[in-house]
Amino acid sequence: MTALPLPDRSVDFGDGLFETLLLHRGNPLFLEMHFTRLGRGLEALAMPDCRPAAHQQVEQVLRTIDKARPWAVMRLSIIRGPGPRGYAPAQHQHPRILICVTPMDRDCTKMSPAATMSVATIRLAAQPALAQIKHMNRLEQVLAAQQAQVEQVDECFVLDQAEQLVSVIAGNVFLVRAGELLTPLLVDCGVAGTRRRLIIEKWAPAIGLQVREARLTLPDLQSAQEVFYSNSLQTVRPVARLGDQYWDNHDVCDALFRRYLEELS
Repeated sequence: MTALPLPDRSVDFGDGLFETLLLHRGNPLFLEMHFTRLGRGLEALAMPDCRPAAHQQVEQVLRTIDKARPWAVMRLSIIRGPGPRGYAPAQHQHPRILICVTPMDRDCTKMSPAATMSVATIRLAAQPALAQIKHMNRLEQVLAAQQAQVEQVDECFVLDQAEQLVSVIAGNVFLVRAGELLTPLLVDCGVAGTRRRLIIEKWAPAIGLQVREARLTLPDLQSAQEVFYSNSLQTVRPVARLGDQYWDNHDVCDALFRRYLEELS
């Protein structure tokens, strides 16, 4: 057992960042994209840039992993560490780096079955200063995940205070409508995922589609011909049902998943 020395601002205030990395036979996928987002988060929270030390520790951990196991998940957390009582951090900060690796039984070369969905009752708070980064304050997602458990659905769409579509609980949303591939514009809240970036910059153009970031609402979602979401562990997952509405066309999602598989070969 590893103990976290207390006091620590991650425990007191959720003062830190994290990245969830998929490992394929001991190798992290798209590592530099995760570190790029981590750098944006460190800058947004005015924390020292400890990415070189984090990179070194990740490499040390990777050397100890059994590469015979096909899939695992690594959580890399950067926490501000100890400080004086109160909200203000210490003048001289020494961030702590935490790494946890968990084996996965799922074969990530197989796309997950199409998801059943609900709409989360909780609305995401608008805070542009924290939009797009992956900070540790995730109580909104915890409450939405509890709702998904109770309703026995795979995921929930999440809206903001203005009733605009932002994401799913753990991932980014895409929809196909009138030949366009659309995804919510993440200005006030939401996490800019690494797979979202890959879809926008690389995978969608490779299949002849450009992604347009837009302000979207539930009616936009309901008028879509295809809906799917992306995250680090599922890559892309099609959506099958929201209430009484069904989607059985998953062509774009299938094509993007094939592009992901090409990255593994």
